Amino acid sequence: MNKISMSDIKLSSWNRLPAIFLSLGILGLTFAHPAFAQERMLKTITVTGRGVERIPTTKAQVELGVEVSGKTATAAQQEVARRSSAVVELLRSRNVEKLETTGIRLNPSYSYENNVQRLTGYVATNTVSFRLDTQRVGSLLDDAVKAGATRIDGISFVANDSAIEAAQQTALRKATQDAQRQAESVLGALNLTRREIVNIQVNGASPPPPVPMPRLASTLAKSDSSTPVVGGEQQVEGSVTLQISY
Repeated sequence: MNKISMSDIKLSSWNRLPAIFLSLGILGLTFAHPAFAQERMLKTITVTGRGVERIPTTKAQVELGVEVSGKTATAAQQEVARRSSAVVELLRSRNVEKLETTGIRLNPSYSYENNVQRLTGYVATNTVSFRLDTQRVGSLLDDAVKAGATRIDGISFVANDSAIEAAQQTALRKATQDAQRQAESVLGALNLTRREIVNIQVNGASPPPPVPMPRLASTLAKSDSSTPVVGGEQQVEGSVTLQISY
């Protein structure tokens, strides 16, 4: 029976060490080499698309009021209340939408002579806002002035809520298509192949602001013809960002 000495065991183990080190070196090369790391890195392009949808305005947002001067605060306030009640009654009879009071003010009025300030009376103001179909606004404004309104502070035009909601969805679809076209154009120019969408960010389609109308002249009450009021268009914009791998 052959005997195995300790020196033989040590020599055999030493002979295996180069093979072990070689295996570890190849394994380290696999993970450390840039070519392998690059294959594992996700290559993407990020694009943001924009969509625009225009819709006609069908509603007018109106703000008008009554302003009255009086020698005393009580007289001014009572008179503005009387006229404002008549205007509000008219507006309710015409079934306007979103009728609300937007301001009630009572301020002293002064005159200045020889650098001396003198109280001359008081100015009372009551303003309301409402919404109405655009084609009905002109005649209503004329009637409101006849009922006691002395101020037309502003008119802006908006589309109805359902039209705005539909326009938002359309704008987002257009934005998505625009982002995809951008990505395809860039990747095609670089001879790269598009793979899949890895991330989507909807930046939103915010409701458009009302379209303002220039302030009407103060001689409105003296006009014999109906006040012309013409609406316009609103622009709804949407934005979508896509991250696409290649």
